[in-house]
Amino acid sequence: MPGNPQNNLEQIVSWAKRRGFVYPSDEIYGGLNAIYNFGPYGALLKNNLRENFLNRWIRQEPNIFLIDTAIITKLETLRASGHEAGFTDPLVECLKCRKRFRQDKLVKGKTDADKCPECAGELSEPRPFNLMFSTYIGSVENENNKVYLRPETAQGIFTSFSYILDIMRAKLPFGLAQIGKCFRNEITARQFIFRLREFEIAEIEYFVDPKTADEEFEKWVSSWEKFILNLGIKKENLRRREHSKKELAHYSCATTDIEYRFPFGWGEIAGIANREDFDLKQHEKTSGQAQKYFDSASGKKIMPFVIEPTCSLERLALAVMAGGFCQSDGADGRAKGERVLKIKPELAPIKAAIFPLIKKPGLAKISRSIFADLSKKFYCEYDESGSIGRRYRRQDEIGTPFCITVDFDSLEDGAATVRERDTMKQERIQIKEISDYLDEKLND
Repeated sequence: MPGNPQNNLEQIVSWAKRRGFVYPSDEIYGGLNAIYNFGPYGALLKNNLRENFLNRWIRQEPNIFLIDTAIITKLETLRASGHEAGFTDPLVECLKCRKRFRQDKLVKGKTDADKCPECAGELSEPRPFNLMFSTYIGSVENENNKVYLRPETAQGIFTSFSYILDIMRAKLPFGLAQIGKCFRNEITARQFIFRLREFEIAEIEYFVDPKTADEEFEKWVSSWEKFILNLGIKKENLRRREHSKKELAHYSCATTDIEYRFPFGWGEIAGIANREDFDLKQHEKTSGQAQKYFDSASGKKIMPFVIEPTCSLERLALAVMAGGFCQSDGADGRAKGERVLKIKPELAPIKAAIFPLIKKPGLAKISRSIFADLSKKFYCEYDESGSIGRRYRRQDEIGTPFCITVDFDSLEDGAATVRERDTMKQERIQIKEISDYLDEKLND
């Protein structure tokens, strides 16, 4: 039963909701378009993606520092960065049904490209639509108290640059990393959790000498792609796409997207941009606060360039789920149509499930003691409900790599049966050695 990354999106959406990964927000009131909650298993999957990012880029890199900046952002910050004036999409409105669409996302090359895709009505002329959510600080709603929910995490990093540079005694090149929520008022948000109005970004702003920026950019494209591949995503479902000059954001001189082949087609899951010195220069000019770096070797002050690798946690989660979701064809010993989530064990929400073979006090006592021991190090589940086969299937469907069954022989030999998700291979392991066994397997 090889994994099939091109499963129908509706199958994945249905499975994700039914098995506690992703479900619509405020569903009891009809939900909100493009706003989703992550359930018990989805929240753990997403947290494992965060931990993977932190382990790779913070723990293993001595010159990248983690910060956590505010979501509410001053109007002046986003005005200086160009977002208030330029963070827009071209909006068209159907003159008949009044639905709105992004003009650049309408199908090109067809005779009805200038018609409403819903009712074939005439479309209005395009106009810029600002994607940022605005609100007000305090009790008075006026321009002086207007703020925005951040559309990206980058500006909090840039406005923290001189502060971090001072307290960390940082030397070029160095990076500031952040994981956090962002908000964009998308005109049309579809394709499940691929395009959301509230989403989470993991990114790094890597400050470099302008002379080395092109070289650093190429290094980060390769390193960021390797980081994505190390999540267990298959190389044949990944590609790079360089932005044309017309596509580039107002702050970028070069951008390369890393795209994944989703069930609905290719879509960006990560990107690397060369932002040059645009942001720091703008904030220095607007705020009057110095943002330059003093190079002790040359004795000169320079304005660093910035290489920005970034990725969406929700899109990474969708790629991981789409690539790992499998339905058996019956040739692997499973029942035909049986669902298995084959993802890397380190990303699996639950690492091990512990079962007594049947509901008997003696077996339950040993099983619960194994759960108590393993749960000190791993996320585990205890399950004694239903047949052992049904319990295996429940865990396979949420991606649990190991199931541990305590049977009557365990009372005599002090061992339990450990079953692997992908191979269904079963191995008898001494109970006192199971923790070390899982450690070894999960860190292969």
